[in-house]
Amino acid sequence: MVEPRWDRGWRGELGRLLEIVALVGLVVTQPLLDVLGRSPDFFLFHRADPAQILLLVALVTVVPTAAVALLGAVSRLAGRTARALAHTGLVGLLVAALAVQVGRHVTPLRGVPLLLAAVLAGGAGAAAHRRWRAPGRVLRLAAAGPVAFVALFLLVSPTSAVVLPRGDGGTAGTAQGSAMHPPVVMLILDELPLVSLLGADGKIDAARYPHFAELAGGSTWYRNSTGVSGWTPNALPAMLTGRYPARSVAPHYSQYPDNIFTAFGGLYDIRAEESITRLCPPSRCEQPATPEQGLGVLVRETGKLLGRVAGPTESAVDPEDSYREQTRAEAGLDAAEPVPADPKFRWDSLDDNQPARFTSFLAGLKPTSRPTLHFLHLLMPHSPWAYLPSGARYDAPEDLPNDGAGWVDLARQRHLAQLGYTDRLIGETLRTLRASGLYDQALVVVTADHGVSFRPGAQGRGMDAIKAAAGEVAWVPTFVKEPRQQTGRVDDRNWEHVDLLPTVADEAGIRLPWRVDGRSARQAPRTDGTKHFYDRPGEPVTFPGGVPTPPALPTPHPLVGTEVRAGPAAGSARVADLAAFTAADPDTGTLPALVWGDVPDQIPDGTLLAVAVNGRIGAVVPVVPADPGGRRFAALLSDDKLFHAGTNKLDVYQVATNGTLRRLALS
Repeated sequence: MVEPRWDRGWRGELGRLLEIVALVGLVVTQPLLDVLGRSPDFFLFHRADPAQILLLVALVTVVPTAAVALLGAVSRLAGRTARALAHTGLVGLLVAALAVQVGRHVTPLRGVPLLLAAVLAGGAGAAAHRRWRAPGRVLRLAAAGPVAFVALFLLVSPTSAVVLPRGDGGTAGTAQGSAMHPPVVMLILDELPLVSLLGADGKIDAARYPHFAELAGGSTWYRNSTGVSGWTPNALPAMLTGRYPARSVAPHYSQYPDNIFTAFGGLYDIRAEESITRLCPPSRCEQPATPEQGLGVLVRETGKLLGRVAGPTESAVDPEDSYREQTRAEAGLDAAEPVPADPKFRWDSLDDNQPARFTSFLAGLKPTSRPTLHFLHLLMPHSPWAYLPSGARYDAPEDLPNDGAGWVDLARQRHLAQLGYTDRLIGETLRTLRASGLYDQALVVVTADHGVSFRPGAQGRGMDAIKAAAGEVAWVPTFVKEPRQQTGRVDDRNWEHVDLLPTVADEAGIRLPWRVDGRSARQAPRTDGTKHFYDRPGEPVTFPGGVPTPPALPTPHPLVGTEVRAGPAAGSARVADLAAFTAADPDTGTLPALVWGDVPDQIPDGTLLAVAVNGRIGAVVPVVPADPGGRRFAALLSDDKLFHAGTNKLDVYQVATNGTLRRLALS
């Protein structure tokens, strides 16, 4: 029996569609759902509900496949031969895209060499598909892949707990006899190394960070305090459960039912502002009423992620850099507190630039008739670095390196500038507590989940950084002010962050209903000084304790702060966003404080450039070796007093070895 032509055509189109489904599933669906499945913090930070996550999964699974399939189907208008050739070409392109991803994982090739190898692989794949039937049959069987990828994401991945939560928290704690239950105020900062706060004498640098020094002066400073992981989804649950990280699971109440919120929930009201965790179950606290970030931001960030996983080069962007706290103004929150009487840099702008989560936290710091736990995890001074110490914001390109000659110093300078602004937020917290009458009666805890290394060649928070600079990654500031405590003291016991919950529970008069790995500060200190750090849950790395010595701050170049006395003009440079200097408005809370651009090859690597605004030098930086972004330079002008409203004159000078300045023509 002869098969009808329309039937053969329909079956042929179905076969081609299945092949496209299989290849797009391997190139797009699998890598995206794999990364997103291991990143529940992405959805928790963006406050995505299950419906939004399911819709995103549908978009990731269907839209790319439909777009490629439609492109092939349109070619049918040109005839059967054109349709066959177009399909073969699409198969070749998708095989090449798959080869890029495979090549990044199994070969040392990157950039153009990897692209060339992928083109060859795509050509070979297209030729094999054209010549033999077996590749097409294999692809048609592989069309079941996207269904499996979605099932793994929804049912097995760590993110599954966010999409399909199971359980609603653990057992509440009980009162310790007739113990009092003071108000508890907990502020958890993020990515803050202890050494960033210290001066050369090992004390808090009160000149740079007066409010941290004020906090230390009225609390117990556990100076030998370490976090247990460099990754917040592991570090924060350990702090709030009292247990070392054991499994790679979502930082969600269904995975950590025994935590501070469930323990305190029976005796305390809970006011929790979490960022990339959701440990407080709905039965214990209401979710904050800040505006939904919506599906749009999920799609946008997922698109960026696809560019990183599918590209021929390693991404230099930390995925958590997308976790930028919205400001009060961006979130649409009304002012939540009165304007203070003490003079500050353009207070109205600083208030606009306050993170929305922080503003909501301050608004809740009021005495209540029932014991209350006020909790805030704030992603400060965590990157992306965007604040000057004054509170003014600045823009920066996403692709500035954090490692390499010149870039490490800039990264640390930007971190310290944002830490200066974080110090202002600490000051506002203390002021609000005193103004509301909570300060004296409350247990106040301020700490950070982990630090970060700025050691050249070992920048970040992973194992390389831990091995090279454990003192910068693991040691964090920890301050505990007991109720009615008046004077500060230093305690150098071996504190690990699993000690946080048992200490807070003891001070709050609550008996925890589960076993913890930590030790309350009311107990005798550990006799063993060993520290435990988990780059991977269940796999501790140990190293000796002891308060780290802060790295020396770079000595400012003697030209910084001086009036410009320029020599003859010579050379040129290109600077991004020159227009921002012609219409600056400091009252908006934003300044063009990061100056970046590139220079021609005639200016050698290592040449110093002096960057001046309105005739005063604000920074001196080197020209660094070329990277994928070109022969670049970047300078942070951290002193906002360099700027004024209206037109500001920007100049860049080449600094000769004898100190002579030669002005560069800017474009």
